[in-house]
Amino acid sequence: MSQGWTLERGATVLPDGSSRFSVWAPAAGRVAVRILKPDAPFEVRMESQQGGVLEAFVPDLPPGTEYYYRLDDARDRPDPVSRYQPAGVHGPSRLVDPRAFRWSDSSWRGLDRADLVIYELHVATFSPAGTFAGAADRLSHLRELGVTAIELMPVAQFPGMRNWGYDGAYPYAPQNSYGGPDGLRHLVDAAHGEGIAVLLDVVYNHLGPEGNYLSEFGPYFTDRYGTPWGQAVNFDGPESDEVRRYFIENALYWVTEYHIDGLRLDAVHAIFDFGARHILEELAAAVHAVADSLGRRVHVIAESDLNDPRLVRDSERGGFALDAAWSDDFHHAVHSTLTGERNGYYVDFNGSREIAKAVSDRYVLDGSYSVYRRRRHGAPAVDVPADRFVVFTQNHDQVGNRAQGERLSQLVPFEQQKLAASLLLLSPYIPLLFMGQEYGETNPFLYFVDHGDSELVAAVREGRAREFERFAWSVPIPDPAAPETLERSRLNPENSRRPPHSQILGLYKDLLKLRRERPALRPGAAAFRVESDPESRWFAIVFQLEHGDTLALFNLSDSRLPISLQLPRGDWRRELASDEVKYGGVGTAAPSSFQSDGVGIVILELSGHSAAAYSREYR
Repeated sequence: MSQGWTLERGATVLPDGSSRFSVWAPAAGRVAVRILKPDAPFEVRMESQQGGVLEAFVPDLPPGTEYYYRLDDARDRPDPVSRYQPAGVHGPSRLVDPRAFRWSDSSWRGLDRADLVIYELHVATFSPAGTFAGAADRLSHLRELGVTAIELMPVAQFPGMRNWGYDGAYPYAPQNSYGGPDGLRHLVDAAHGEGIAVLLDVVYNHLGPEGNYLSEFGPYFTDRYGTPWGQAVNFDGPESDEVRRYFIENALYWVTEYHIDGLRLDAVHAIFDFGARHILEELAAAVHAVADSLGRRVHVIAESDLNDPRLVRDSERGGFALDAAWSDDFHHAVHSTLTGERNGYYVDFNGSREIAKAVSDRYVLDGSYSVYRRRRHGAPAVDVPADRFVVFTQNHDQVGNRAQGERLSQLVPFEQQKLAASLLLLSPYIPLLFMGQEYGETNPFLYFVDHGDSELVAAVREGRAREFERFAWSVPIPDPAAPETLERSRLNPENSRRPPHSQILGLYKDLLKLRRERPALRPGAAAFRVESDPESRWFAIVFQLEHGDTLALFNLSDSRLPISLQLPRGDWRRELASDEVKYGGVGTAAPSSFQSDGVGIVILELSGHSAAAYSREYR
């Protein structure tokens, strides 16, 4: 792939002012481009090319012109590769010239994987405006916090004005109500100006049910496999070559036309491909090749519940060579320990033992028996570097897929919220924060939709109720289709100015500052070992690096505990403790400093539900 890579399909504005239209439509007998010029609409018949592709050239067509594809002289449908759907999923597509935008990020080269501190946000609920511009207005807060990358929940055009984004029907079209193509470009450009990378959540395992006309063009979907959200994508069946192209080119499109720094691939366990080269491996290789040609670092990160290290292993070792993968086990271990919840998938997690294993071994379930699944689950991953895993204590799924959308701030006391922050940011992995958690946001994050089909809305309501039965939640479920459900989910950052929110915000800032300043805390940089006492409910992480060591201590019990450790010789200095007065605590029991002779046992005390970090410099 070269720096001049461009889309093969869709509508392309050419240098001479004409436009080329290309569509794969083997399911249609005849296809025409219907140009919606306000004064004189007209049609241009498309000519067949090889493999079910049709093309047409239209002279003197200005950007901003709207069009449909007319199938079999009967049905007007938007372009499957539409760059913009200004009137929504059923309306016409709009011709966009990406060269018209003036970028100011020519010196931006992206970030190394180990430097990522990811902040996941939903555009509509992150700011009062609920737009790309509204998100850009809050970038300085994120930079001051210590965030280095934002991860946008899916922005591909979805029905109506309210949606998490996983019902997108046009993977190439940034959501109209968020600000469309230029709105997203302005956000990315502004983020790069703040030194912040932009990751985009993309959905390649299904498309939303409303406005999805792809099957009228060709066999994009298959009944050979099923997903919880409808038909699976046809990645390995007859005529799947163009389907693979459709999604791989989508990934390259975000990287090139929008300068996106990474893609988070949603639920790859629902991507089925039994061909000789898996679509994930092919996609990652294509993205990395284009990134190399541009002189940029671009990351491909998978969400998967399979606990399968092959996702991130190199291709030489039989892996797909993705850059990183989400690790749900870390979340489940922390959440179940702090909240006491044991229903649903939390039944496999219960205490500091599982947290310590998640930290030391990447996964808790790494081939062991899962009570929830009633079978063995996962595979060992200790051979995979730590910077290949993304961990979190909250995210959109784990908050929003609760019946009441409660955040951790609504489920556990203040000291345990700070303990969770410390567990996350003193872990050896790439941390991800969910918007608002840095100051203990108390508004829920609920599930919301805006479908135009009443039967589809009813199906969504029924489906959510069935899903919550596994967790035995008997509380009322907010109506996903009600406008107030989104409004209740909007952040209230004004809270961050007042205690206790300002105090937990101070802890997050100091923890992130410590990660920047202590090389041993950079994912993958240091050797580390985990010490633990599951009965007393404490554990420790000892990071050892040539230029200095770091010690992280965690007391998961509600009582003050002595912690016994053998540590490298030297003078150790406390960097912070979560129960310090400045963080809203009553004063820490952790000593400000101590010495180790490298042979004997050091005994340190820690208050209940608290954490502390120490550093040792080499002389």
